[in-house]
Amino acid sequence: MSQFDRLELLIKDKINDIFKKKVLVIGLGGVGSYAVEALIRSGIQNITIVDNDTISLSNLNRQLMTYQNNIGKFKTDEIEKRILDINPNCIINKITKFITTENINELFNNEYDYVVDACDTISVKLELIRICKNKNIKLISCMGTGNKMDPSKLKIIDIRKTTYDPIAKIIRKMVKDERIKGKVMVVCSDEQAYTKVSKEIPSNSFVPATAGLLCASYIINDIVGENNV
Repeated sequence: MSQFDRLELLIKDKINDIFKKKVLVIGLGGVGSYAVEALIRSGIQNITIVDNDTISLSNLNRQLMTYQNNIGKFKTDEIEKRILDINPNCIINKITKFITTENINELFNNEYDYVVDACDTISVKLELIRICKNKNIKLISCMGTGNKMDPSKLKIIDIRKTTYDPIAKIIRKMVKDERIKGKVMVVCSDEQAYTKVSKEIPSNSFVPATAGLLCASYIINDIVGENNV
């Protein structure tokens, strides 16, 4: 008996294709933490996780590996424990560092089949698109999930077809201005802002989580050949 028996009923021997893939996840917040767990539970066994933050009390409403008893600990350390509790055979490359356009190339000293962009830094999101296009790595990039209340409004879509999202607007312009070829796949909501925002961006437990699960589903479906985008 295997922990992947139920998944194998769906995809048969394609599970072996999943086992072989290497995935980079940048950002372990409400989106990234759920993406990581869904990937691990789906058979990804070689994963690089990147985040420099420690867990704060305000993270507990939406980030998967956060508890009252691990506030102040690094997110990379805590999600590593969770990964190994699910599948101790996983190979984990843990990078506890704030990623900028100056150091981003350090991430690509390793090879990846897929990249999940769940970071908040727009300049890094833009650079990830450039790098992944240049290296022919498949990327799924998450747009904004804060200040949203309807997870059903989230879609996996080419950046050129997005609406409302202010992050997507910036990326659309870059893709157009730099004449980037091919699709740039993102998870994006077409829900308008739920409330006026002043300083802190409001969020909940279910919209970021759904976005993370969609990022993972894009990768798994791509591996087994079910993506139609």
